[in-house]
Amino acid sequence: MLIIGPPGSGKGTQAEKISERLGVVAISTGDIFRANVKGETPLGVEAKKYMDAGDFVPDSVTNKMVRDRLGEDDVDKGFLLDGYPRTTAQVDYLEGILADTGDKLDVVLQLTADDEELVVRLLGRAKDTGRSDDNEHVIRHRLNLYHDQTEAVVAKYSERGVLTKVDGIGGIDEVTDRVMAAIKQAQGS
Repeated sequence: MLIIGPPGSGKGTQAEKISERLGVVAISTGDIFRANVKGETPLGVEAKKYMDAGDFVPDSVTNKMVRDRLGEDDVDKGFLLDGYPRTTAQVDYLEGILADTGDKLDVVLQLTADDEELVVRLLGRAKDTGRSDDNEHVIRHRLNLYHDQTEAVVAKYSERGVLTKVDGIGGIDEVTDRVMAAIKQAQGS
C-alpha cells in the first residue's frame, strides 16, 4: 500500500494509524532521510542539502534506500510506503522491486487538502518542532514540486484503478475513519 499527498496532508500520522490497525510496517522515506541526516551518514549529508532547500532527494539515492528497506524481513506481512514514489520514474522503479519479490500494490491512498490550509499546518509544525525545512518559502516550493511531479504519479495510479482519494482535512480520528473505510472499500471487503 502507498499513501500519497502533499506535504502537511497528514501522511505520516495516517501511516502510523493504518500500520497499527492493519499490522503492517509503515515505511517513511522522510524518517529514513532524517535519521541519516542526524547520524551524519554519507547519504544523510547528501540528502540534507536537498531537504534544506525544499527539493526532493534524487531518485538514485532514494531508490536504493527503498529497495534496501523493502528487502528487510518486517515487510513480509505487507507494508505501507509514505513519501515514495514521488515521480513516475520512481513508480517504474518500485514496480521492478515488487516484480522481483512477487508482490503488488493493493491500494494507493491519496490524502487531499487545500494548499493554504497546508501552509498554515506546516508553519505551525515548524514552530512546534523547529524543523529547518519548514519555512513559508520552502513550504510553498515543496507544494509546487508536489503539484509538478507527484500529480503525474497520482494520474498513473488512477489509470491503473488502484487510487483511492481521501479528504485529509479534519480531526486525526475523523480522517483515520475515512481512510480505513476507503481501504476496506478498495479491497472489496
